[in-house]
Amino acid sequence: MPRMTMIEAIRSAMDVAMGRDEAVVVFGEDVGYFGGVFRCTAGLQQKYGRARCFDTPISELGIVGVAVGMAAYGLKPCIEIQFADYVYPAYDQIVSEAARLRYRSAGQFTCPIVIRMPTGGGIFGGQTHSQSPEALFTHVSGLKVVVPSNPRDAKGLLIAAIEDPDPVIFLEPKRLYNGPFDGHHDRPVTPWSKHEAGEVADGHYTVPLGKAAVRREGSAVTVLAYGTMVHVALAAAEDSGIDAEIVDLRTLVPLDLDAITASVKKTGRCVVLHEATLTSGFGAELAALVQEHCFWHLEAPVQRVTGWDTPYPHAQEWDYFPGPRRVGEALAAAMEA
Repeated sequence: MPRMTMIEAIRSAMDVAMGRDEAVVVFGEDVGYFGGVFRCTAGLQQKYGRARCFDTPISELGIVGVAVGMAAYGLKPCIEIQFADYVYPAYDQIVSEAARLRYRSAGQFTCPIVIRMPTGGGIFGGQTHSQSPEALFTHVSGLKVVVPSNPRDAKGLLIAAIEDPDPVIFLEPKRLYNGPFDGHHDRPVTPWSKHEAGEVADGHYTVPLGKAAVRREGSAVTVLAYGTMVHVALAAAEDSGIDAEIVDLRTLVPLDLDAITASVKKTGRCVVLHEATLTSGFGAELAALVQEHCFWHLEAPVQRVTGWDTPYPHAQEWDYFPGPRRVGEALAAAMEA
Protein backbone atom coordinates (compact mmCIF):
# COMPACT_ATOMS: atom_id res chain seq x y z
CA MET A 1 0.00 0.00 0.00
CA PRO A 2 1.15 3.58 -0.55
CA ARG A 3 2.50 5.58 2.39
CA MET A 4 0.75 8.84 3.23
CA THR A 5 1.04 11.62 5.75
CA MET A 6 -2.13 12.44 7.64
CA ILE A 7 -2.51 15.48 5.38
CA GLU A 8 -2.42 13.27 2.29
CA ALA A 9 -4.78 10.72 3.84
CA ILE A 10 -7.34 13.39 4.67
CA ARG A 11 -7.06 14.82 1.15
CA SER A 12 -7.47 11.32 -0.29
CA ALA A 13 -10.62 10.80 1.79
CA MET A 14 -12.23 13.94 0.41
CA ASP A 15 -11.12 13.05 -3.11
CA VAL A 16 -12.69 9.60 -2.83
CA ALA A 17 -15.92 10.97 -1.35
CA MET A 18 -16.24 13.68 -4.00
CA GLY A 19 -15.58 11.19 -6.77
CA ARG A 20 -18.27 8.81 -5.51
CA ASP A 21 -20.99 11.35 -4.73
CA GLU A 22 -21.65 14.62 -6.55
CA ALA A 23 -23.53 15.89 -3.49
CA VAL A 24 -20.25 16.18 -1.53
CA VAL A 25 -18.89 19.73 -1.55
CA VAL A 26 -15.79 21.13 0.18
CA PHE A 27 -15.40 24.75 1.23
CA GLY A 28 -13.85 27.06 3.79
CA GLU A 29 -11.24 29.78 4.13
CA ASP A 30 -8.44 29.34 1.54
CA VAL A 31 -9.36 25.70 0.83
CA GLY A 32 -9.93 26.16 -2.90
CA TYR A 33 -7.25 27.89 -4.95
CA PHE A 34 -4.59 27.75 -2.21
CA GLY A 35 -5.47 24.23 -1.01
CA GLY A 36 -5.81 25.04 2.69
CA VAL A 37 -3.38 26.45 5.21
CA PHE A 38 -2.11 22.90 5.89
CA ARG A 39 -2.62 21.85 2.23
CA CYS A 40 -5.27 19.25 3.08
CA THR A 41 -7.47 20.28 0.13
CA ALA A 42 -4.70 20.90 -2.42
CA GLY A 43 -5.78 19.99 -5.96
CA LEU A 44 -9.45 19.39 -5.20
CA GLN A 45 -10.65 22.61 -6.84
CA GLN A 46 -8.61 21.90 -9.95
CA LYS A 47 -10.09 18.41 -10.16
CA TYR A 48 -13.72 19.08 -9.27
CA GLY A 49 -14.21 22.73 -10.13
CA ARG A 50 -15.12 25.87 -8.22
CA ALA A 51 -18.72 24.80 -7.70
CA ARG A 52 -17.66 21.85 -5.52
CA CYS A 53 -14.49 23.14 -3.85
CA PHE A 54 -14.46 26.85 -3.15
CA ASP A 55 -13.17 29.61 -0.90
CA THR A 56 -15.36 31.51 1.53
CA PRO A 57 -15.19 34.84 3.31
CA ILE A 58 -13.53 34.88 6.74
CA SER A 59 -16.76 34.10 8.60
CA GLU A 60 -16.99 30.83 10.52
CA LEU A 61 -20.60 31.53 11.42
CA GLY A 62 -21.38 31.99 7.74
CA ILE A 63 -19.46 28.88 6.66
CA VAL A 64 -21.38 26.61 9.04
CA GLY A 65 -24.71 28.37 8.46
CA VAL A 66 -24.42 27.90 4.70
CA ALA A 67 -23.43 24.26 5.23
CA VAL A 68 -26.54 23.62 7.34
CA GLY A 69 -28.75 25.08 4.62
CA MET A 70 -27.00 23.06 1.93
CA ALA A 71 -27.43 19.87 3.99
CA ALA A 72 -31.15 20.53 4.43
CA TYR A 73 -31.44 20.68 0.63
CA GLY A 74 -29.62 17.41 0.05
CA LEU A 75 -25.95 18.31 -0.30
CA LYS A 76 -23.17 16.87 1.88
CA PRO A 77 -20.80 19.68 2.88
CA CYS A 78 -17.36 18.83 4.22
CA ILE A 79 -16.17 22.19 5.53
CA GLU A 80 -12.96 23.38 7.08
CA ILE A 81 -12.51 25.69 10.05
CA GLN A 82 -8.92 26.82 9.59
CA PHE A 83 -8.03 26.23 13.27
CA ALA A 84 -10.28 24.75 15.96
CA ASP A 85 -9.64 27.94 17.92
CA TYR A 86 -11.70 29.86 15.34
CA VAL A 87 -14.87 27.80 15.68
CA TYR A 88 -16.48 29.82 18.46
CA PRO A 89 -18.33 32.33 16.22
CA ALA A 90 -19.95 29.29 14.57
CA TYR A 91 -20.82 27.52 17.81
CA ASP A 92 -24.45 28.69 17.81
CA GLN A 93 -24.99 27.37 14.28
CA ILE A 94 -23.42 24.02 15.23
CA VAL A 95 -25.34 23.60 18.49
CA SER A 96 -28.68 25.25 17.75
CA GLU A 97 -29.05 24.35 14.07
CA ALA A 98 -26.85 21.47 12.85
CA ALA A 99 -27.14 19.31 15.95
CA ARG A 100 -30.88 19.89 16.35
CA LEU A 101 -32.14 19.63 12.76
CA ARG A 102 -33.10 15.95 12.86
CA TYR A 103 -34.80 16.32 16.25
CA ARG A 104 -36.69 19.54 15.57
CA SER A 105 -38.00 18.21 12.22
CA ALA A 106 -39.04 14.84 13.69
CA GLY A 107 -36.69 13.12 11.26
CA GLN A 108 -37.93 14.90 8.13
CA PHE A 109 -34.53 16.56 7.69
CA THR A 110 -31.01 15.47 8.52
CA CYS A 111 -27.79 17.43 8.56
CA PRO A 112 -25.03 15.40 6.85
CA ILE A 113 -22.18 17.85 7.33
CA VAL A 114 -18.58 17.31 8.44
CA ILE A 115 -16.73 20.12 10.17
CA ARG A 116 -12.98 19.55 9.90
CA MET A 117 -10.72 21.41 12.31
CA PRO A 118 -6.97 21.22 13.06
CA THR A 119 -6.67 20.93 16.82
CA GLY A 120 -4.14 20.78 19.65
CA GLY A 121 -0.70 22.17 20.31
CA GLY A 122 2.88 21.18 19.89
CA ILE A 123 3.61 23.59 17.02
CA PHE A 124 4.22 26.78 19.04
CA GLY A 125 0.89 28.23 17.99
CA GLY A 126 0.25 29.99 21.29
CA GLN A 127 -3.09 30.50 22.97
CA THR A 128 -5.18 31.08 19.83
CA HIS A 129 -3.81 28.29 17.63
CA SER A 130 -3.42 25.37 20.06
CA GLN A 131 -6.75 24.71 21.72
CA SER A 132 -8.44 21.31 22.10
CA PRO A 133 -12.19 22.06 22.31
CA GLU A 134 -13.53 18.51 21.91
CA ALA A 135 -15.43 18.54 25.23
CA LEU A 136 -17.54 21.49 24.03
CA PHE A 137 -18.94 19.25 21.29
CA THR A 138 -19.25 15.94 23.16
CA HIS A 139 -21.68 17.74 25.47
CA VAL A 140 -24.08 18.49 22.60
CA SER A 141 -26.73 15.93 21.73
CA GLY A 142 -26.89 15.28 18.00
CA LEU A 143 -23.17 15.65 17.23
CA LYS A 144 -20.59 12.95 16.59
CA VAL A 145 -16.98 13.73 17.52
CA VAL A 146 -13.96 12.09 15.88
CA VAL A 147 -10.22 12.44 16.68
CA PRO A 148 -7.89 10.21 14.58
CA SER A 149 -4.35 9.35 15.65
CA ASN A 150 -2.83 8.20 12.35
CA PRO A 151 -3.25 8.49 8.56
CA ARG A 152 -4.86 5.08 8.04
CA ASP A 153 -7.62 5.83 10.53
CA ALA A 154 -7.93 9.45 9.41
CA LYS A 155 -8.90 8.47 5.88
CA GLY A 156 -11.33 5.73 6.87
CA LEU A 157 -12.93 7.80 9.63
CA LEU A 158 -13.32 10.86 7.40
CA ILE A 159 -15.00 8.88 4.64
CA ALA A 160 -17.33 7.34 7.23
CA ALA A 161 -18.05 10.81 8.61
CA ILE A 162 -18.87 12.22 5.17
CA GLU A 163 -21.23 9.31 4.51
CA ASP A 164 -22.93 9.69 7.92
CA PRO A 165 -26.38 11.31 7.79
CA ASP A 166 -25.75 13.48 10.85
CA PRO A 167 -23.24 16.24 11.72
CA VAL A 168 -19.72 15.13 12.59
CA ILE A 169 -17.02 17.21 14.26
CA PHE A 170 -13.73 15.94 12.82
CA LEU A 171 -10.76 17.12 14.87
CA GLU A 172 -7.33 16.68 13.25
CA PRO A 173 -4.34 16.83 15.64
CA LYS A 174 -2.07 19.10 13.64
CA ARG A 175 1.03 17.89 15.50
CA LEU A 176 0.39 14.55 13.76
CA TYR A 177 -0.06 15.89 10.24
CA ASN A 178 3.45 14.94 9.12
CA GLY A 179 4.47 12.25 11.59
CA PRO A 180 3.63 10.58 14.91
CA PHE A 181 4.71 12.69 17.89
CA ASP A 182 5.58 10.91 21.13
CA GLY A 183 5.98 14.01 23.27
CA HIS A 184 9.78 13.98 23.24
CA HIS A 185 10.14 17.38 21.61
CA ASP A 186 13.93 17.23 21.73
CA ARG A 187 14.10 14.13 19.52
CA PRO A 188 13.69 13.79 15.75
CA VAL A 189 10.18 12.95 14.56
CA THR A 190 9.72 9.73 12.60
CA PRO A 191 7.83 10.54 9.37
CA TRP A 192 4.67 8.65 8.51
CA SER A 193 6.54 7.16 5.53
CA LYS A 194 8.47 5.01 8.03
CA HIS A 195 5.54 4.16 10.28
CA GLU A 196 3.20 1.18 9.90
CA ALA A 197 0.09 3.35 10.24
CA GLY A 198 1.35 5.45 7.32
CA GLU A 199 0.25 2.66 4.99
CA VAL A 200 -3.06 3.87 3.59
CA ALA A 201 -5.10 1.96 1.04
CA ASP A 202 -6.08 3.62 -2.22
CA GLY A 203 -9.74 4.07 -2.99
CA HIS A 204 -12.76 3.73 -0.76
CA TYR A 205 -12.77 2.21 2.71
CA THR A 206 -14.23 3.21 6.04
CA VAL A 207 -13.32 2.92 9.70
CA PRO A 208 -16.61 2.67 11.63
CA LEU A 209 -17.48 5.48 13.99
CA GLY A 210 -17.77 4.32 17.59
CA LYS A 211 -15.08 1.63 17.53
CA ALA A 212 -11.89 2.00 19.59
CA ALA A 213 -8.60 0.25 18.84
CA VAL A 214 -6.08 -1.29 21.22
CA ARG A 215 -2.69 0.10 20.14
CA ARG A 216 -0.70 -1.79 22.77
CA GLU A 217 -1.86 -4.80 24.74
CA GLY A 218 -0.95 -4.93 28.40
CA SER A 219 -2.02 -6.34 31.74
CA ALA A 220 -1.01 -3.78 34.39
CA VAL A 221 -2.99 -0.60 33.65
CA THR A 222 -5.28 0.79 30.95
CA VAL A 223 -4.56 4.13 29.30
CA LEU A 224 -7.48 5.80 27.52
CA ALA A 225 -6.28 8.32 24.94
CA TYR A 226 -7.00 9.82 21.53
CA GLY A 227 -5.18 11.84 18.91
CA THR A 228 -1.61 12.88 19.69
CA MET A 229 -1.84 11.49 23.21
CA VAL A 230 -1.99 7.92 21.88
CA HIS A 231 1.64 8.25 20.81
CA VAL A 232 2.60 9.94 24.08
CA ALA A 233 1.03 7.04 25.97
CA LEU A 234 2.99 4.51 23.92
CA ALA A 235 6.22 6.39 24.66
CA ALA A 236 5.42 6.59 28.38
CA ALA A 237 4.77 2.85 28.57
CA GLU A 238 8.09 2.15 26.88
CA ASP A 239 10.02 4.65 28.98
CA SER A 240 8.53 3.50 32.30
CA GLY A 241 8.63 -0.23 31.62
CA ILE A 242 5.04 -0.53 32.89
CA ASP A 243 2.93 -3.05 30.98
CA ALA A 244 0.21 -0.59 29.97
CA GLU A 245 -2.64 -1.33 27.60
CA ILE A 246 -3.19 1.67 25.32
CA VAL A 247 -6.74 2.15 24.02
CA ASP A 248 -7.13 4.64 21.16
CA LEU A 249 -10.73 5.85 21.40
CA ARG A 250 -10.78 7.25 17.83
CA THR A 251 -14.33 8.56 18.29
CA LEU A 252 -15.52 10.26 21.46
CA VAL A 253 -19.17 10.27 20.42
CA PRO A 254 -20.26 7.56 19.88
CA LEU A 255 -17.94 6.07 22.50
CA ASP A 256 -16.83 2.45 22.49
CA LEU A 257 -17.73 1.74 26.09
CA ASP A 258 -17.42 -2.02 25.59
CA ALA A 259 -13.74 -1.72 24.63
CA ILE A 260 -13.07 0.56 27.60
CA THR A 261 -14.73 -1.66 30.16
CA ALA A 262 -13.15 -4.83 28.77
CA SER A 263 -9.68 -3.34 29.12
CA VAL A 264 -10.19 -1.84 32.59
CA LYS A 265 -11.76 -5.04 33.91
CA LYS A 266 -8.67 -6.89 32.68
CA THR A 267 -6.07 -4.53 34.16
CA GLY A 268 -7.90 -3.18 37.23
CA ARG A 269 -6.32 0.25 36.80
CA CYS A 270 -6.93 3.22 34.52
CA VAL A 271 -5.17 6.41 33.42
CA VAL A 272 -7.07 8.93 31.30
CA LEU A 273 -5.00 11.13 29.04
CA HIS A 274 -5.84 14.19 26.94
CA GLU A 275 -4.26 17.48 25.90
CA ALA A 276 -7.23 19.70 26.71
CA THR A 277 -7.59 21.48 30.03
CA LEU A 278 -8.37 19.44 33.13
CA THR A 279 -11.61 20.92 34.43
CA SER A 280 -14.66 19.57 32.57
CA GLY A 281 -12.40 17.94 29.99
CA PHE A 282 -13.59 14.77 28.28
CA GLY A 283 -11.36 12.81 30.67
CA ALA A 284 -13.80 13.60 33.46
CA GLU A 285 -16.54 11.81 31.54
CA LEU A 286 -14.24 8.86 30.91
CA ALA A 287 -13.28 8.66 34.58
CA ALA A 288 -16.95 8.74 35.60
CA LEU A 289 -17.85 5.98 33.14
CA VAL A 290 -14.98 3.78 34.32
CA GLN A 291 -16.03 4.32 37.94
CA GLU A 292 -19.65 3.51 37.10
CA HIS A 293 -19.05 0.41 34.99
CA CYS A 294 -15.83 -1.01 36.46
CA PHE A 295 -16.06 -0.14 40.16
CA TRP A 296 -15.70 -3.68 41.48
CA HIS A 297 -12.70 -4.31 39.24
CA LEU A 298 -10.70 -1.18 40.11
CA GLU A 299 -7.63 -1.64 42.30
CA ALA A 300 -6.79 2.09 42.39
CA PRO A 301 -8.38 5.49 41.72
CA VAL A 302 -8.58 6.60 38.10
CA GLN A 303 -5.69 8.95 37.25
CA ARG A 304 -6.03 11.92 34.89
CA VAL A 305 -3.18 13.50 32.92
CA THR A 306 -4.19 16.61 30.99
CA GLY A 307 -3.26 20.14 30.05
CA TRP A 308 -3.45 22.79 32.74
CA ASP A 309 -6.39 25.10 33.44
CA THR A 310 -4.70 28.01 31.69
CA PRO A 311 -4.52 29.37 28.14
CA TYR A 312 -2.03 27.41 26.06
CA PRO A 313 1.31 29.19 26.60
CA HIS A 314 3.77 29.93 23.84
CA ALA A 315 7.07 30.21 25.72
CA GLN A 316 6.31 27.32 28.11
CA GLU A 317 4.58 25.01 25.68
CA TRP A 318 6.31 21.83 26.84
CA ASP A 319 5.38 22.52 30.46
CA TYR A 320 1.75 22.55 29.38
CA PHE A 321 1.87 19.65 26.93
CA PRO A 322 1.19 16.32 28.73
CA GLY A 323 4.42 14.54 27.92
CA PRO A 324 5.77 11.05 28.64
CA ARG A 325 7.23 12.08 32.01
CA ARG A 326 3.88 13.19 33.42
CA VAL A 327 2.14 10.15 31.97
CA GLY A 328 4.80 7.88 33.42
CA GLU A 329 4.26 9.41 36.86
CA ALA A 330 0.53 8.71 36.58
CA LEU A 331 1.20 5.11 35.53
CA ALA A 332 3.46 4.66 38.54
CA ALA A 333 0.89 6.24 40.86
CA ALA A 334 -1.81 3.91 39.56
CA MET A 335 0.45 0.91 40.20
CA GLU A 336 1.38 2.00 43.72
CA ALA A 337 -2.17 2.65 44.92
